[in-house]
Amino acid sequence: MRITVLSGKGGVGKSMLASSLAILFSKKFNVIAVDCDVDAPNLALWLGIDNSKKGGAFKSYMISTVEKPIIDEDVCTKCGKCLDACNFGALSNGKRAVELIPYRCEGCGLCEIICPVDAIEMKKVENCTLSHYETEYDFPVVQGQIEPGEAESGEAVTEIRKYADTLCKKDAVIIQDGAAGIGCPVIASIVGSDYVVAVAESSMSSFSDLKRALEVVNQFKIPYGVVVNKYDLNKNISNEIMKFAGDRYLGGINYHKDVIKSIVDLKPAVEMGGNVRKELEDIFQNVLESTKGLF
Repeated sequence: MRITVLSGKGGVGKSMLASSLAILFSKKFNVIAVDCDVDAPNLALWLGIDNSKKGGAFKSYMISTVEKPIIDEDVCTKCGKCLDACNFGALSNGKRAVELIPYRCEGCGLCEIICPVDAIEMKKVENCTLSHYETEYDFPVVQGQIEPGEAESGEAVTEIRKYADTLCKKDAVIIQDGAAGIGCPVIASIVGSDYVVAVAESSMSSFSDLKRALEVVNQFKIPYGVVVNKYDLNKNISNEIMKFAGDRYLGGINYHKDVIKSIVDLKPAVEMGGNVRKELEDIFQNVLESTKGLF
């Protein structure tokens, strides 16, 4: 069972909700938590992972999800055809041969195709760190971190997911914390998901981005439910979102200072008790009910 939490907009509470759902699901199922935001992963933080105090990841290594051109200086004639063809300005004239400007390169491979003397060869380069952490809640969290300036975050998400799948046990539930927006990493997150939990906050920009994200979800014909975070900050907008969601509405989370304290203390919001725990537990029960026929 693969459940993906997404939003369309950043900062609305995806990781807060994903971490809490992972803990609640772990009381009944074998859980694997996956952070699919490889540009800015933070799910491990919500689950109490602090590298400076816990000695780092259980497992961590570099993976390759992109190719970059390798230029043979002895063969290159500096004819300039690749420079003219590159739409990203990723090549420049060096002293002996054409040189690559790595952070501009998108790995498209056009330079290799167009080179008349076969001086350019596309080769895999390590561009993402895959990390596997063991949490105190008896389930792992897997994340990726793209190197600064590197591309192919969608491919990186796919590789992170493949690794997480190798950890699956019987009756496993994979909780995926998706990236913001509707781009490649989001599509790579939701494809193959059994259910999507879409999160919005009580603002018009978040509501608009939620609708865009759900258009992508609908393209894949994936069932979904909607959660409104910070519900009481603007009840008029929150009620609009709730009306838009209809019977797909899973619940709301009011603005609680305990949630702010939870991230400062590296504790999941559901562990803070009080009203926020009750609201998160209600959402969990509604997710369970909504996915009952999908297990």
